[in-house]
Amino acid sequence: MKSLPILMLLVASGAALAQPQPPAAAPSGRAESPRQATPAQAAMPLSPGTQVITLEQAERLLVERNLAVIAARRGVDSARAQRLVASSLPPAVVSAGNTFGQFNEGGRPAAGSPNTANITGARFLGPQNNVTVGLQVLVELGGKRTLRTRLAEENIGAAEAQVLDALRSQLYVLRQNFFTALGARANLEVALANRAGLDRTEALLRRQLRDGAIPEGDLLRFQASRVVFENDVVTNAQAYAAAVAQIAVTLAADAADFRPGEPPAVPTRRGATSSDPVRATLSAIAFDVQGRFNTIPDLGIGREELGAAVQDRPDVVAALRQASAAGANLALVEATRWRDVTVNAGFARTRLNQNVPSGTIPLLANDQFSMQLSVPIFTRRIVEGNVGVAAGQAGQADALARAALLQARADFAIAWSAVEQSRNLLRVYTGGALGRAEAAYRSAEQAYTAGGSSLLEVLDALRTLNATRLAANLARTNYLVALAQLEQATGVSGVSPRL
Repeated sequence: MKSLPILMLLVASGAALAQPQPPAAAPSGRAESPRQATPAQAAMPLSPGTQVITLEQAERLLVERNLAVIAARRGVDSARAQRLVASSLPPAVVSAGNTFGQFNEGGRPAAGSPNTANITGARFLGPQNNVTVGLQVLVELGGKRTLRTRLAEENIGAAEAQVLDALRSQLYVLRQNFFTALGARANLEVALANRAGLDRTEALLRRQLRDGAIPEGDLLRFQASRVVFENDVVTNAQAYAAAVAQIAVTLAADAADFRPGEPPAVPTRRGATSSDPVRATLSAIAFDVQGRFNTIPDLGIGREELGAAVQDRPDVVAALRQASAAGANLALVEATRWRDVTVNAGFARTRLNQNVPSGTIPLLANDQFSMQLSVPIFTRRIVEGNVGVAAGQAGQADALARAALLQARADFAIAWSAVEQSRNLLRVYTGGALGRAEAAYRSAEQAYTAGGSSLLEVLDALRTLNATRLAANLARTNYLVALAQLEQATGVSGVSPRL
């Protein structure tokens, strides 16, 4: 009977711990104050500046901010600009110039005549006295401009598929980190609730010790047994902060640059310092994730439908388009067997020196028109070598496309197996494991009431219940991550749960 008050408090604490965690409240943009939070969230020592974020909000931010997606979009812009270049005619070259100086050169003087200079009439002429104008045009043969345009369009298609693939990959990373953060948050809520219940039990034990109702050894054994629960609080707080930091990376946010406000006040346990490491860990996180973690979504689609959709996965489509682009490049290189012709047209006008003797009609200037055609020769070895390079690249691209499809099929098989296994394991916990752990805890309490067991046996049962609940949270996390992995493996949107 002396232990009855202790038992009553343990029963009340155990009943509170055995209750399932309520679903997270819908986010309102900021973390709720302790007075507004639910009982399970009241002990979360978050900073007032921590932003509450849901999965839907995070996905929208990812589309706008993720650096990998932005880089892929810039690749599309580059490919489209290259199409403008590829579809243009080879630019003509216009040249203009003039002779800026001239002189006359005479022959050797005759024998016996005075030695005179051989250079006479040196002068510098202005631009108005002579001018040379030229036009050079490259005439492409073999339809090279059309083939270049086709190659550029194939590259645009591949770049667009790469944007979708980058979005697919980054969404999976975000969802994986988000579900991991939800699991860590649920574990932290369990650990904080455990610690609060144990604090109340220890306070009662201290009062019973002062009243002489229990020996001091019971209190010491109780304090030694709660170390595991204290370690759970710190470990889960660190895991939650780490998962939130990874979410910040995918959203292009600097997780280390967050300036926290004053953390909410939490009661200080007797014998504990005011600087709680959990508060120090959580007060500087930039986001507080929210979602219906206890929801167990159904897949809603069959294996055959998902398997058929794998061939439309963005990375498979990108590989196919890159193979098509390699084929277009081969056709372009083969067109170089047609030798291009360069046409040069020119006009030159030179004003003649007026002190040169002339006929009856004075000559003022000399006008000349010219036309030249040039064709490269001895290009066969170069062309054949380039064709061989392009053919090899086309073969490589085709092999990579087939390998991408096979890898996608393997990813789908692995992801489907992971979904099946994680769903079966989750059913084990939700179907009876938690209930059996709670029943074992209640049985230990009843045995303690009847005097058939010790307080440590009750604590062992509580540890088992706590471990089972943490394992159930892990099973939920793994199932949600497996669904996100299945969506990534198939490329089918909507498979990943909407929390």
